Amino acid sequence: MARPRVRAFGGLGFLGALLCCAAVQADIELIGKASLPGDAHDRSGFQGRYVNAQGDSIPADQLGSWGSSIEYSGHGNRYYVANDRGFGDGTSRSEDRFHVLEIQADPKAKALSLRLLETHPLVNEKGDPFIGLSAPSPLRFDPESVRVGQGGTLFMSDEYGPYIYQFDTKGRRIKVWNVPTKFNVAHPSGDEDEEIKSNTLGRVSNKGMEGLAITPDHSTLFGMMQSPLIQDGGRKGVNVRIVRIDLADGATREYVYTLGSPKTAASEILAVDGHRFLVLEREGKGGKDAAFKKLFLVDTNGATDVSAIGTTASNGLPLDSLPTGVKAVSKRLFLDLLESKFGLAGADFPTKIEGLAWGPDLQDGRRVLIVTTDNDMLPGQPSWVWAFAVDRADLAEQP
Repeated sequence: MARPRVRAFGGLGFLGALLCCAAVQADIELIGKASLPGDAHDRSGFQGRYVNAQGDSIPADQLGSWGSSIEYSGHGNRYYVANDRGFGDGTSRSEDRFHVLEIQADPKAKALSLRLLETHPLVNEKGDPFIGLSAPSPLRFDPESVRVGQGGTLFMSDEYGPYIYQFDTKGRRIKVWNVPTKFNVAHPSGDEDEEIKSNTLGRVSNKGMEGLAITPDHSTLFGMMQSPLIQDGGRKGVNVRIVRIDLADGATREYVYTLGSPKTAASEILAVDGHRFLVLEREGKGGKDAAFKKLFLVDTNGATDVSAIGTTASNGLPLDSLPTGVKAVSKRLFLDLLESKFGLAGADFPTKIEGLAWGPDLQDGRRVLIVTTDNDMLPGQPSWVWAFAVDRADLAEQP
């Protein structure tokens, strides 16, 4: 099977309860960018074509939408990435899968190289394939984030349920981690408008658990919703929930992350340490219209556990404020991807910036931050990888 072609390039609201700073860290440097073309093929060996409700089709082995998630394997330059629900609007029955990519950064040359190594289908305990079909099914699964756990197993969050599944490194599910019931909709539907009309609790349609983080000691997962729950205001609200899951006993807590406005959403969360995270927040515009593609450094210390709020449709979080005594996680601006010094903004800037991962440290001690984009399986749209070097002082806790 032919390998994908690689193009490598040289260097180039509600704020009262939040701690935000206006300046971006001066020491963050773009050290390379590269892309894989939208019409590249993966290593699944799948035959035939996927056809959506509009009659559009793509090869079943097309390599795309993998930039929705990324995680460093802990070995060499190997990373895990997982396709989200696949082609089109979820009307095509596409098999879910994850891939192993080799990503090598050369900070001196300011270059990045990509190579696809492996593709593995995602299956349940019986070997039945998970599918990206939006119609309700025990096998429907929309992977949005992937993290490596103790022993190398893979945790993946899902947009439909939302669910958190644990897989082995060949793609077979080995465990389901429960999310509090307030996150689930009682009447799921493949029709987005119908699902919205039929539910008063749970995740907004197509706005499920977009982000997943695991602490460096592998003891705790943090799942982040893309937008507020229905009972918290849905698309009109700004209070997004982060659920903390203790992997020893499954116990959960919930925290609030406040968006800059109802027009933005949370696309990913990445652990810095046991209580601090990078959160990717963005709007849904690309090219010259892109206006908000930012990473915030977030701290859960001091934030209120809101598990008891939002258990019914009438006691959710307010649209644009917080109940008395409730504190959201603190957040401060860490990186603006549209800042001119990076040279990324412009007509070709992608709409969906969705993946975050730490890579192996550079020889000078700086951390490597990998950012990826989701091309929605569009054959004419590449998937991008950007590598940034981050000075450890930029991640130091502030007094």
